[in-house]
Amino acid sequence: MYSHPLYGFALRFLQNPEDARDIVQDTFEKLWIHCENVDEKKCKSWLFTCANNAMLNMVARKRRVVFSSYDNLPEIYGKCDSSFENKQIIERVISGLPPVQKSIILLRDLEGYSYDEIAKILDLSSSQVKVYLFRARNKVKKQLIQLKIAV
Repeated sequence: MYSHPLYGFALRFLQNPEDARDIVQDTFEKLWIHCENVDEKKCKSWLFTCANNAMLNMVARKRRVVFSSYDNLPEIYGKCDSSFENKQIIERVISGLPPVQKSIILLRDLEGYSYDEIAKILDLSSSQVKVYLFRARNKVKKQLIQLKIAV
């Protein structure tokens, strides 16, 4: 029931299908080990929290994230005609965000979590979530404007 959304979250965050599958598998293994301590009503939130922490640890270990590396994005001279190309560019811009902002934007805009749910998953306050989301969206918007893509 939760594996597909969890995999999608991990894939968008890590941009690597194998790593995303590993994260999902490890997360469900941890759920199995700790099933007695996890409230059934909070299972989904627990899974996303666990997966997020595992992804942050993986990124830190592999040192994959380069916060200001937009050099490898394609140059755009005018607006893209293809929505597929736009999605790819937006995903590349989002992948360059700091890990916390990236997690928040994926949880809010793609998974549909509320501010309070995201706050619980990431162990932040609701106001921090709002601030980080605002900053992440502004960074994405500025990068897209620089690339001359309509937002």
